[in-house]
Amino acid sequence: MPKGYSRPQTLIDKPWHFCPGCNHGIIHRLCAEVIDEMGLQNQTIGVGSVGCGVFSYEYFNFDGIGPSHGRAPAVATGVKRVLPDRLVFTYQGDGDLAAIGTTEMVHSAVRGENITIIFVNNTLYGMTGGQMAPTTLMGQVTTTTPGGRSRNQAGYPFRVCEMLATMEGAAYIARGAVYNPAQVVKTKKAIKKAFATQMAGLGFSLVEVLSACPTNWGMNPIQALKFVEENMVPVFPLGEFKVTPIEAGV
Repeated sequence: MPKGYSRPQTLIDKPWHFCPGCNHGIIHRLCAEVIDEMGLQNQTIGVGSVGCGVFSYEYFNFDGIGPSHGRAPAVATGVKRVLPDRLVFTYQGDGDLAAIGTTEMVHSAVRGENITIIFVNNTLYGMTGGQMAPTTLMGQVTTTTPGGRSRNQAGYPFRVCEMLATMEGAAYIARGAVYNPAQVVKTKKAIKKAFATQMAGLGFSLVEVLSACPTNWGMNPIQALKFVEENMVPVFPLGEFKVTPIEAGV
């Protein structure tokens, strides 16, 4: 009988270390499947900044660079400018990208840098103890908002895709999720479009992926997936926010 499941060549054969129910493994696999399908394993360079995303070097079977916290887009910019034929992407969480790394992310898009960002949004700082992040939902309890996030103290959640879609240098901006199989399929398509946009030389691309963090949310994996669907999606709507046709490439 034909084998229905196989490990992508772009993933190293080793067990995940992530917490039970964490969605990083799913997102890693989607990136690896797309790279395999596009035949880009030997042309890919990953940049994983501080946070749970930094562990990507343990699993991706291609070259990677570890920048300082939040500086992945700046490092990716340098790599892509020196090696324009490579697929260069960053893998970042919301605490990394939308807090300390906001400047690098925004100005990479403003300049139209031909890089891709895979932005994993689980509404808090996962690695360092579950503190509030810019994407934390209103009323959400974290270790630094034990009474829930409030407008007066911390403002509102940061919607990255909506902001980046207004920038002329941004070529492809999308938000997906992985809380059920249908959304996994849609998110993979978005990642493939983002990578294709980069390889066509169209400019900056970003795919945000809404992700569960059962450990820091204090939930079991099934509850966490429901939280993404029922609580995160209304605040961070799914879909494509800006699409530049691949045919526009030069």
